[in-house]
Amino acid sequence: MNLNNKVAIVTGISGGIGFEIAKLYHENGALVIGVDVIEPKEKVDGIEFYKLDITSMTDCENAFHTFVDKYKKIDILVNCAGITRDALTKKMTEKQFDDVINVNLKGIWNLTRVVGPHMQDNKVGSIINISSVVGRFGNVGQANYAATKAGVIGLTYSWAKEFALKGGNVRVNAIAPGYTLTDMLKTVPDSLLEQFASQTMLGRLGEPIEIANVALFLASDLSTYVTGTTVNVDGGMRL
Repeated sequence: MNLNNKVAIVTGISGGIGFEIAKLYHENGALVIGVDVIEPKEKVDGIEFYKLDITSMTDCENAFHTFVDKYKKIDILVNCAGITRDALTKKMTEKQFDDVINVNLKGIWNLTRVVGPHMQDNKVGSIINISSVVGRFGNVGQANYAATKAGVIGLTYSWAKEFALKGGNVRVNAIAPGYTLTDMLKTVPDSLLEQFASQTMLGRLGEPIEIANVALFLASDLSTYVTGTTVNVDGGMRL
């Protein structure tokens, strides 16, 4: 799992899963650039924070050039930034729909469209997209979120093919977490959390570090023959 001398970008670092991934990468030797629109509540020495609105194509292009000028390369990209704006479809506003699409789907495309070809030119790289179990099964009141997370899987499969062309050797995979104990779930009533836990084979909700552990594997040289796949980290969820 050694990531020594590798440069990693992790988006959504202010969230539980993004922060755990960034911290774990740092602990395993990577130079980590944490990206978000707000600073994480907890700072870790050795993780560089960069404020970035990934919904802006221009800002993503400028950030990419800043990173490459400073570090000369990018080895790992984790697209973890995501938001929810839940509502039943008949009550969902256009802004609620557009906000989720812009962050969860377009934001991933904005950054990967510059980082992916860079990795392809360097003949090495690992891109890890954070999807969701909701992208596979859907969920009431989350049509916008489910659409983006299903779209992330589609992007993953397309990029796995595209960035491997001409010996690109860039691996692209997705992780589909189940219900995980992050800030997103803090507003959910305990009765619903218990229901979610009962839907898993393991009878509990996930922890952010359990998602991060899989992201570490996919970033490391232990997964050099793994690409174009989605890893479900959901405790054996049954919907």
